[in-house]
Amino acid sequence: MAADLVDDQTTETLRRKIVLAAADVLEKEGLDGLSMRAVAARAGVFPPTIFRLFGDKDGLLEALGDHGLETYLQAKSRLPQTDDPVMDLRLAWDLHVEFGLLQPAYYALVFGQSRSGHLSRAGRKAVAELQIMIVRVAAVGRLRMSVERATGVIHAAGVGVVSTVINTPQESRDMETARVVREVVFNAIATPAEAEPASPAREAGAAMALRAALAEEKDLPLSPGEKLLLQELLNRLADRQADKR
Repeated sequence: MAADLVDDQTTETLRRKIVLAAADVLEKEGLDGLSMRAVAARAGVFPPTIFRLFGDKDGLLEALGDHGLETYLQAKSRLPQTDDPVMDLRLAWDLHVEFGLLQPAYYALVFGQSRSGHLSRAGRKAVAELQIMIVRVAAVGRLRMSVERATGVIHAAGVGVVSTVINTPQESRDMETARVVREVVFNAIATPAEAEPASPAREAGAAMALRAALAEEKDLPLSPGEKLLLQELLNRLADRQADKR
């Protein structure tokens, strides 16, 4: 048992060493320079060691993405949670943009690797965190559409605007672009705090508020299938109002 523990610790230490070496290559040479041979040389190991520990290059990239996103997610977890979840979400948007501009190589690794039907493990973590924040907006009745659609809208817009700014030569960058896109997106997904109680947007908000409240209820007299059906119906009501805009 003790030997197994030592072996596990040694393996984890070696994995960490290789990930840090890959991070060094990424930060200095970019994604184009991130070859297995370069990482092995930087880590002082043979390439087969990387394959043994990570399976393939994609496995190493997943671990590297987790490493790169770790600081961002820690910063996101420290954002204040106020009684205005829409404002909290705005701060999260600004943090996302800041991360992309400060760490463009990691951002491209996590969000910019286009593979049909696939998002990196680190990217999935970030989207999951985003959805949790959007559920808070739903819970106060201010969401104009379903949680899933709002998550998709913010994710697509955020990645799009950050990628656009990153790919623009520094001397030509217009940071006002990120602010304008943010305002367009937030006007599309969330109602103002003072919205009319009977407005269509409020109807969507009420549907999502009910969904959020039911998700917190542990003793609903519904089967799993009935819960899924109810969620689908509430989503359809919320997205119907969004489609009318």
